[in-house]
Amino acid sequence: MSQSLRVLIADDELLARKRLARLLSAMPEVKVCGEAADGEAVLAAARAGGLDVILLDIHMPGLSGLDALSLLPEDGPGVILCTAHAEHAVDAFEYGAVDYVLKPVEAARLQKALERARARMSPKEGAQEPTRGQATGSKGLARLPIPTRQGIVLVDPETISHATLEGELVTVFTTQGEFLTDFTLNELADKLPVEGFQRVHRRALLNLAHVTRLEPLETGGYIAKTAKGHSVEVSRQSARELRRMLGLRKGTDEDSGA
Repeated sequence: MSQSLRVLIADDELLARKRLARLLSAMPEVKVCGEAADGEAVLAAARAGGLDVILLDIHMPGLSGLDALSLLPEDGPGVILCTAHAEHAVDAFEYGAVDYVLKPVEAARLQKALERARARMSPKEGAQEPTRGQATGSKGLARLPIPTRQGIVLVDPETISHATLEGELVTVFTTQGEFLTDFTLNELADKLPVEGFQRVHRRALLNLAHVTRLEPLETGGYIAKTAKGHSVEVSRQSARELRRMLGLRKGTDEDSGA
């Protein structure tokens, strides 16, 4: 049985905090570990440790929710933005938010967001589901079943170079061809082996084994070029993680002119 997700509620409005606390109280395996009314308190709570997820409002006094999100460590708690303002979603995902939930927050939508946060947690954390490969057995499968409009396509995960979201559908790119699927990127990521595959953008999943070149962007991100000549955008937040994984120092490429 999974341990409880340790959740911090961060909102400057008392009524909003009470509503989230009430919704969370009805959810099994969720524990509210505290509340915060501004961004500084959020950062202090994150530094203190003992948190798995932060439910974070955007419009708060002092540091906004997005400011606080950008200052959290990469290995810090997962962040679910809970806000009445839809226009900040792109920035939120660029900064690495797990999910973006619009107010008034509904129980079913919040539960789904928490499940996404649990799925992304490290195996070192105490309140997580099995890792992606363990959860689906994909590491031991020679083929990954991908539902398409033409039927179920069995694909070797190692042949997948990337997957992108266009409109409401995901296209999976492999060395054998391209397949349009009803899988979301999150669902696809959950079924793929952890090694090699990275969520590099809110609209892209990338297999680093197929990348031949990273072209820097002025935004701080990259355009990843695959062996078959495809271009995949890497967000600024994901570019930081790639640099860390590849042992690149900040300032050796596009950051030198930033």
